[in-house]
Amino acid sequence: MRRVFVANRGEIAVRVIRACRELGVEVVLGVSEADRDALPARLADRAVCIGPAPSPKSYLRPELLVTAAAATGCDAVHPGYGFLSERAAFARACNEMNLAFIGPSADAIDAMGDKLSAIRLAKQAGVPVVPGSDKLSSLADVQAAAQRVGYPCLMKASAGGGGRGMRIVRAPDELAGAFESAQAEAEAAFGDATVYLEKFIERAKHIEFQIMGDQHGNLVHLFERDCSVQRRHQKLIEEAPSPILPPARRAEMADAALALARAVGYFSAGTVEFVYDAETDEFYFLEMNTRIQVEHPVTEMITGVDLVQEQIRVAAGERLSFRQQDLAIRGHAIECRVNAEDPRHGFRPAPGRLQVWQPPSLPGIRLDTHCYEGYLIPPFYDSMIAKLIAHGEDRQQAIALALGALQGFRVEGITTTMPLHQDILSSHAFRDAEVTTRWLEASFLPEWQQAALAAQEVA
Repeated sequence: MRRVFVANRGEIAVRVIRACRELGVEVVLGVSEADRDALPARLADRAVCIGPAPSPKSYLRPELLVTAAAATGCDAVHPGYGFLSERAAFARACNEMNLAFIGPSADAIDAMGDKLSAIRLAKQAGVPVVPGSDKLSSLADVQAAAQRVGYPCLMKASAGGGGRGMRIVRAPDELAGAFESAQAEAEAAFGDATVYLEKFIERAKHIEFQIMGDQHGNLVHLFERDCSVQRRHQKLIEEAPSPILPPARRAEMADAALALARAVGYFSAGTVEFVYDAETDEFYFLEMNTRIQVEHPVTEMITGVDLVQEQIRVAAGERLSFRQQDLAIRGHAIECRVNAEDPRHGFRPAPGRLQVWQPPSLPGIRLDTHCYEGYLIPPFYDSMIAKLIAHGEDRQQAIALALGALQGFRVEGITTTMPLHQDILSSHAFRDAEVTTRWLEASFLPEWQQAALAAQEVA
């Protein structure tokens, strides 16, 4: 593999470019008009404009990206995460142009892309699944399913993720409104209004297992991540390993993740996500992400494996560079997603120019970002501007390192979520590992926002 086309932007584009550089591989980057002067464009060997700023006219146009990759003499395409990374049609389009898709097979993406299909495959592989329904096409179907599943239940879109098309239903009189709004949101987001019901677990932890496979049948897991600090089903803080998972349950969940991956002949990087009920010590399959995850750095920090480089090697036909017995958990890592948002005012987007950008330079701290002083954060894309990762000998040290780095991170010109991250890391619930997926919104955030607004008024 001599030249890779990066079909993405922001920090993941920088991450892929640097991995390619370390492997001696050239990089061509596709950029929108808004990203011509961004850091990834400066780092790539060549950048080609793929269209206007809006994603549907640039980063979400598979035919344009594949044509640009072939025209610039690339051997492969790395989709990053988001955008087209989990579109089987994009993987097939790459293959049809003799471009290696740096990810799993299109068939595996198809199998895991539809949640109901993934649940059926998980059942066949012997993986525990949340009690629920098949697809629901009418309100009568929804009412019957809710009676079987019981309340509270969770209405979910079959075709997508990120919390879109998802509604918690606690009583029968909420069903009709939830069904209508979930279908509308799913149709708008994914072009598919199919929804289904699942049992809602009140005190749920979000535990996911990183897997990696090659095209020769070798498949391993790289342990788990705890991603329970969430707002609207979007992760804010991730850590590895989970601070609450018993060793026996870790082994059982890892085996389940590998069983599902084997069932679809999986290769490349992927993540199998589970809901873990801390009260009953039971776990259930949630979904599988057939791409590199935003939070992959915490796994890299505790294992010493460069997941993106391994993806590239696998796409080139190489075998995994390590075996399961070579992997061990080393210390503890925590990642904070730094967003250009104002958490005091409903996480209002805060694009603008970075007048000051002075990240900390401390032992044990890694920063994945595409930002620099003077950079103009555009309003067209996801608001994440950096990922701050702390790696310590144990969880207590990782928390202390993360707090020190956040406190020393100088940013002026925009508002970020870093003050919120500091207070979450300092909270008793987080330090005692009592956080659930509902904790931030239901318990912590209302009081935090009220106190932050009061402090702003005083100032």
